Amino acid sequence: MIKNIPSTLKSKRIAVIGGGIAGSTIALRLAGLDINVTLFEEGVSLVNGPPVCHLHAGGNLYPDISDHQCLTLLEQSIATMKIYPHCINKRPTVIAIPQRDAGNIETLLPRLELLTQRYKSLIQADESNKVLGDVDDYYQMFSRDDLELLKNTPQPAEITQFSDWMIPLAKTLNFDSVKFPLLMVQEYGLSLFRIAASTELSLKASSSCHLLVNTKVTNVNYTADKTWLITHSENGNQATTEVDYLINACGYRTGVIDDMADTPKERMVEFKAAYITHWQQSERWPEVVFHGQRGTPEGMAQLTPYPDGYFQLHGMTEEITLFKNGLAKTTDDSAQPKLDKSFINKLVQGWDKEESDSRTQKAINHIVHFIPSFNDATIAGRPLFGAQQIPGKDVSLRAYDVSFEGQQYARAEIVKASSALTVADQIIHKLFNYSYAQLSDSNKPNTNFMTLSESDIDKLACSIAQDRNYPTSLAKI
Repeated sequence: MIKNIPSTLKSKRIAVIGGGIAGSTIALRLAGLDINVTLFEEGVSLVNGPPVCHLHAGGNLYPDISDHQCLTLLEQSIATMKIYPHCINKRPTVIAIPQRDAGNIETLLPRLELLTQRYKSLIQADESNKVLGDVDDYYQMFSRDDLELLKNTPQPAEITQFSDWMIPLAKTLNFDSVKFPLLMVQEYGLSLFRIAASTELSLKASSSCHLLVNTKVTNVNYTADKTWLITHSENGNQATTEVDYLINACGYRTGVIDDMADTPKERMVEFKAAYITHWQQSERWPEVVFHGQRGTPEGMAQLTPYPDGYFQLHGMTEEITLFKNGLAKTTDDSAQPKLDKSFINKLVQGWDKEESDSRTQKAINHIVHFIPSFNDATIAGRPLFGAQQIPGKDVSLRAYDVSFEGQQYARAEIVKASSALTVADQIIHKLFNYSYAQLSDSNKPNTNFMTLSESDIDKLACSIAQDRNYPTSLAKI
């Protein structure tokens, strides 16, 4: 906690509109600094947005993004692990280049060395940053001979080295479908439902946060007194809240508040989905990613393991995770991109079962090309889905973005969940003139959060998953 906060600062009133990962993290951060914050969320629970499953500790899923973005994602992921310690699935990620792809794993080596050195320097600056294991274990390459040796090796009950994680893949991979070596890197899993539970428990326990769920903001107005007047409704009852600062963290609907506030900004929104399957497995799997050109039939394939034999699948093709006409842009008339009606129907009313099952089966087939025995996997639930915002006009942007209109309005437009804390600190730095050194020294994000019990998170996370009609296994570590 930053000590000796001026009383004038404590008296300031802040509104955060949108209780996704960005808005919830910002509210936690403000509450942790003992600053009064009201969080408005239209849904009945927090963090209910696009599918989240991966902590991008280095951006190795994206060979085409810049080194700068990769280094940013590494630092943001480390910060995220420190504030959400009970929400991390600690298992590495395997990166494979398909034979059909033009890429080569060796081209990633300079970047991996750069990331390793940055990780080392972060640990030297602060030992608490050592959350991805030893520096020398950040990544490792595996040859075909290595995997041949592991094919007949039983996975030990306790995993102690990288090669232990590779055993189930060695037993099932079609070796001829990929180029060697394979890369294993310390990019972990991130649980959407556990973050939802952690933020809700923390904010409800905070004396500095007023949490309003099931509350729709219907208008915002900047007054002559240089305050923001927020009109909102709950169960049909209208009310107004006056604040000094307004933070727009509405995810794919950020443009709706921008229009109300008359603060236009260019952005895109992309509808995406991931698919839930079950595959009877007794071994502990790493996450496995097969690179591919986005938007083509050979787009990236991603296999994300959860407890009890559940696997979440991405396939970066228009038949699986992506959608034809699924990308919308702002217009001269509105800061809010207009998605096609079919996507709005999915967001508001849910999926047609036939389409849901068809896309899930196509996701299974996308993995079967590399892991033939995955053909036995079954459809295990409705898709995880949502509309992902992309600030500006660069569709490849993966690191954070935050922007300001004057001194009293900020937008948090993150693309990846691991960017949330960085955006929160940038907003606090700008609005309240805290130095980054002060923020680094403060608790992240508040003392209530740091004392949450894992059993309480387990219970609420499973309840949230169940309420949203997903298997409770997706909420477990």
